[in-house]
Amino acid sequence: MSTQPSDSITEGGLVRPMFRLAWPIVALQLLQVTYNIADTFWLGQFDTDALAAISLAFPLIFLLISIAGGFTAAGSILVAQYTGADSEGSAGRVTGQTLSFVSVLAVVLGLVGYVFTKDMLAALPSQQETKEAVIPLAADYMEVFFLGIVFMFGFFVFSSVMRGYGDTKTPMRVMLVTVAVNVIIDPILIFGVGPVPELGITGAAIATISSRGIGSILGVYILFFTDAGPDVSVEHLGFDLAVIKDILRLGVPTALEQSASAFAMVTLTAMIVLFAPPVVAAYGLGNRIASLIFLPAMGLGRATNTMVGQNLGAGNSDRAGRAVWLAATVAAGILLLVAVVVYVFPEPLVEVFVNQNIDNAQATIDFSADYIRVRAFEFAFIGVLQVMLGAYRGAGNTKTALMFSLLALWIGRVATVGILAFDPIPLIGTVPFTEFSGYGLGPDGFWTGMALGNIVGGIAAALWFTRGTWKNAYIEDEPGESPSPTGGEE
Repeated sequence: MSTQPSDSITEGGLVRPMFRLAWPIVALQLLQVTYNIADTFWLGQFDTDALAAISLAFPLIFLLISIAGGFTAAGSILVAQYTGADSEGSAGRVTGQTLSFVSVLAVVLGLVGYVFTKDMLAALPSQQETKEAVIPLAADYMEVFFLGIVFMFGFFVFSSVMRGYGDTKTPMRVMLVTVAVNVIIDPILIFGVGPVPELGITGAAIATISSRGIGSILGVYILFFTDAGPDVSVEHLGFDLAVIKDILRLGVPTALEQSASAFAMVTLTAMIVLFAPPVVAAYGLGNRIASLIFLPAMGLGRATNTMVGQNLGAGNSDRAGRAVWLAATVAAGILLLVAVVVYVFPEPLVEVFVNQNIDNAQATIDFSADYIRVRAFEFAFIGVLQVMLGAYRGAGNTKTALMFSLLALWIGRVATVGILAFDPIPLIGTVPFTEFSGYGLGPDGFWTGMALGNIVGGIAAALWFTRGTWKNAYIEDEPGESPSPTGGEE
């Protein structure tokens, strides 16, 4: 049986365990973003249409990935609370069941995604130039990605349950290996080297799937054949309907939350493709840069998930609350400093990713710099929102997290983008609105709407948290038992 690493999480000072959990998560997320950044960088040197294509492809891919992702998050919640309650065997059972359930789901989602790739892209009301130049490239990327998607989820489960257990360093080390592989083979497959032909955007997809598959193999090996993580064995893989019921009860709201997030991204993508390719490329590039900037918030949010889960499992609700406010303050402070720098110097940040000698390069750079400058206003608020969502999930309040995600994404972001960026008549009629004559704000309105979502969501989630109704643990003594009437959800 492995040694449980929860003592400093549930006892003593807060700063050290929070930092110990958070920095490997930030590093892991940095490595995670490196996959996207590598694709963005190399495709930005290759062709701006390919750069725009991954802007379209990623939200549609994420829409399907997010469904299974909700259930990996449920595994993390249960493992954290059972670990805090010193129930090592229960944490192992949950780990095995999460891996089995998510693997089967991944096979189904991969097949669905591959079959319906062209239909999903055809549903986007694209501008004619975007439809002709960008959509076919997005289809090439997505079809390869969906064929290999099942090889990604072993690592997702491994990383999630290890985080719930309190070990964030081991997933970080595995991710480091996979990123190194991706960084090496990405340009080789995109541009072609020696006997390897030039594969362009298809090569980027192959590189990502191959390297992530290595991560899945390493993660599963560590769970089952080393002392790291929960005490899981092969016997835990056989379907246990009682445990799966727990995973579903917690995972469905989280899957809905992540799917709603993904569908919001798809909706925004359907809006952005009404613009010309340089605006579409700027949107994708700006989002990739923003995802890099938000890493401290994401790391602290996931660390908060573990801190709250284990402390509620151990009966330390007051300590859990103090951890949440500490993380929110730190996340907001860090991102406020970053926001000032980004607002003043957006152009140098953008220019790193775009070859200025290719078509539409300067227009893409200009639009991207404007986008990042506007979004700087939301940075501190996304720090607060991510920490609060992590707190609700760690407590098992996955429906509450869903509520605030919907508020931030659909009311704060999608609705405001539609109002600010477009004149209502062209938007409803799906007429490309690339000439602006005072009706809508065009790209500037789009960028402003994107920023407002996290501002609204962060404020609302923090105010709701002060009510204190999140403090009951979800779990009972064993997996598969229903939570008490006062536990789990508000």
